[in-house]
Amino acid sequence: MEVFIMTTKNWWQHAVVYQVYPRSYQDSNGDGIGDLAGLKSRLSYIKKLGADVIWLNPIYESPDKDNGYDISNYRKINPKYGTMKSFEDLLTAAHSKGLKILMDLVVNHTSDQAEWFKESRKSKDNKYRDYYIWRDPKDGKAPNNWGSYFSGPAWKYDETTKQYYLHLFEEGQPDLNWENPEVRESVWDIMRFWLDKGVDGFRMDVINLISKPEGLPDAPAPDNAAYGDVQAVVADGHRLNEFLKEMNQKVISKYDIMTVGEMPGSTPEDVIDYTGLNAHELNMVFQFEHVSLSPNPNKRLGKWNDQPVALVDLKQALSRWQKALDGKAWNSLYWNNHDQPRAVSRFATDNPKYRERAAKMLGTTLHMLQGTPYVYEGEELGMTNAHYKDLKQYEDVESINAYKELVEKEGIVDKPTMLRYLAHMSRDNARTPMQWDDSAHAGFTTGKPWFDLNANYPDINAKAELADSNSVFYYYQKLIKLRHQEDIIVYGNYEELDPQDNEAFSYRRHYQGQTLLVMTNFTDHTIERDYDQADYDELLLSNYHEHLGQTTLQPYEARVYLKRN
Repeated sequence: MEVFIMTTKNWWQHAVVYQVYPRSYQDSNGDGIGDLAGLKSRLSYIKKLGADVIWLNPIYESPDKDNGYDISNYRKINPKYGTMKSFEDLLTAAHSKGLKILMDLVVNHTSDQAEWFKESRKSKDNKYRDYYIWRDPKDGKAPNNWGSYFSGPAWKYDETTKQYYLHLFEEGQPDLNWENPEVRESVWDIMRFWLDKGVDGFRMDVINLISKPEGLPDAPAPDNAAYGDVQAVVADGHRLNEFLKEMNQKVISKYDIMTVGEMPGSTPEDVIDYTGLNAHELNMVFQFEHVSLSPNPNKRLGKWNDQPVALVDLKQALSRWQKALDGKAWNSLYWNNHDQPRAVSRFATDNPKYRERAAKMLGTTLHMLQGTPYVYEGEELGMTNAHYKDLKQYEDVESINAYKELVEKEGIVDKPTMLRYLAHMSRDNARTPMQWDDSAHAGFTTGKPWFDLNANYPDINAKAELADSNSVFYYYQKLIKLRHQEDIIVYGNYEELDPQDNEAFSYRRHYQGQTLLVMTNFTDHTIERDYDQADYDELLLSNYHEHLGQTTLQPYEARVYLKRN
């Protein structure tokens, strides 16, 4: 087979990113909300894990209608998290440990409390009016049929000027008008402000939605839905490449930084355009194919279901991106983040009998692929979904809105079913406070936590795992160390094995005469697989100390073999 040898090498290709959801990581002052000083106190933990970069979810000033993704001031720190000095102290401390800081850049929309929007809504001739997307009513209704990503319409009528403004997300998150060059220049200024402070890059929230279609046409409305599928008409707009190239030319190219764009709905072909090694736009993207797979035939329910995804479909999605981007662009590798439920609960099992093995198996499957891996806080402990049983326990606006629309308004599902779906897929599963130890409030805070802890924290916590050399934490530490040591893990190309195997995920990587063989069992029973592993020089890694034989994979077993040249 043809073996690609990558000649372009960058620091972010070798890096492993650790994502911190600040409000749930570590509280330092007893108010129940995680903060920057708390994160600073845990830097040694992140360094011990072996990560290179810390990605911070938004810490800017915000009314918190969407937990910080509604920004009211891009140049101020949310007082809940600290002050600008708190951030500067964190940045200095992180850099002193060799850790880089990646900021969350949210510029598809702002908060409705941002000064730009407050001015914009005052009058049609205000200088900031064109910073947002305003339209007259159409036949006494919204300008088009677009639905919000968070349920309901994507337009909000404003009495002051008798027009609607566009909000693809919560109504308190009005979309910026990127057609206006002044908006773009304002964004470049924000980026320079943080880069000049010394941050090491940006994760860009829903950045492929910034270029809206000309004329804002209606979107297709599947199954006679009340609103059109806005992603079908908004994602990867006609001027997106132009905007990203301008961003790169005016800002990104002036700094040695890492950039990753969140791009729901983008295809590998799209992403090669945005992140190609010579594209001069972004370094990589977050694609959603492997986390958007749903066995639910009812399109109106979207992601809401509690059925396991078929392994063959998961493999197909991941393999497609591995093969398509090899030698052309760069993958981001992730199982979960603040917008996804806990990986071990979703893709494997959180049954106590197998949870640790399953968490290690998932880590192996992902970290041996080509791309930059992202570890979401608590993933390195094998943290699980919270499995809440009451709607009152949920905080996330997406989950609550979905419940109101699907159960109370449209009656598509009943209450018990929707609560089951939320327990499996709600974003809140990933937002419970970090489980540091088995003391009161899991060592997260001395006060009342802003959000309920997962009830299993006395059994699953960092203190216990750091005391156990066979823990999920130390296994993730090995995964990261291997990526730093072995170029084949970083640069090797990808060969999928048995794509129709619905029990095992096996693949090979090839680089400069070496071959890596990865075998993982996604089931709770023993299986047999033979890929000539006897021909390999060493068993590089396994989540079992005792093996039943070279071709036998025990429940949730993972093995990595290496054949050197």
